[in-house]
Amino acid sequence: MALAFLSTSLGFTEEVVRVGFFPNISHSQALVAANMSREGKGWFEKRLGTDIKIEWFVFNAGPSAMEAVFAKSIDLTYVGPSPAINAYLRSNGEEVRALSGAVRGGEALVVRNPDWKSAADLRGKIICTPQLGNTQDVACRAWLINQGLKVTLIGGDVRVIPMDNSSIFAQFSRGAIDGAWTVEPWVTRLLVEAKGDILYTPKDSIETILIARADFLKAKPDVARKFLMAHRELTDWIKAHPDEAQRRICDELSQRTRTKLSIDLIRRAWTRLRFDNAIELQSFEQFVRDARLTGLSRTHGDLSRFIEDPLKATNR
Repeated sequence: MALAFLSTSLGFTEEVVRVGFFPNISHSQALVAANMSREGKGWFEKRLGTDIKIEWFVFNAGPSAMEAVFAKSIDLTYVGPSPAINAYLRSNGEEVRALSGAVRGGEALVVRNPDWKSAADLRGKIICTPQLGNTQDVACRAWLINQGLKVTLIGGDVRVIPMDNSSIFAQFSRGAIDGAWTVEPWVTRLLVEAKGDILYTPKDSIETILIARADFLKAKPDVARKFLMAHRELTDWIKAHPDEAQRRICDELSQRTRTKLSIDLIRRAWTRLRFDNAIELQSFEQFVRDARLTGLSRTHGDLSRFIEDPLKATNR
């Protein structure tokens, strides 16, 4: 079933929509909405109806979230493009649909030596990414290869090692790794708290999109349409109310990571983000090429069904 059901003490049932996200500022829509849900003022709950409950599920990175999609443990998730495309191709286009853009920017390659100015300076070094095959991992490997360095899954001129973000921060801080290609707030934390320097920032990269299980869209088209409309409205609200959005994100991240984050850190990170609902096929085709370049995917695939807009669908 696409939706779980909960019985209440009054004898009613309420549908449960299960939504995934990561504890990163690049998942701002989810962080703001989850924080509102925590306070009983849920953004999506108000727009989907009183008989629907939103349950939030946290993942470290995209591949884990997509496994939950395959297991039908979640209905929708905020995720980076690379894992979503990989899941779509793995399922021959049957399991995953991209509904909307969410956030651009917010990722960077941070290194511990300010004298390192190019990819050539990373020869023989260790660079970490949040998870094998996630958006930053693919982007990091593809960039290094395009800069003329040999990068394999287990070695090469630069060793790219997957590691969760909290461990990346700890290892970088003690000098055990040489750099990290990661996302906010970790980029800013590495800069401010661990005294790192940015060597490279991708230009206007697609960081986060909203995807859904294809069978969820078929089973609950009205819920999907309402959720998508609410997501788009929330993106506009975040752009119009940055102070409150930052406060809620700071609170939710502190709750989820069990680390007290400062509002100043959130504000610094905010300058590297752009909130955008736009979504276009051409950008995703580049992710496919990058995944093939890195050896993380050998599939060509047809992305023609990857993007779906439930608001335009009329024949469900």
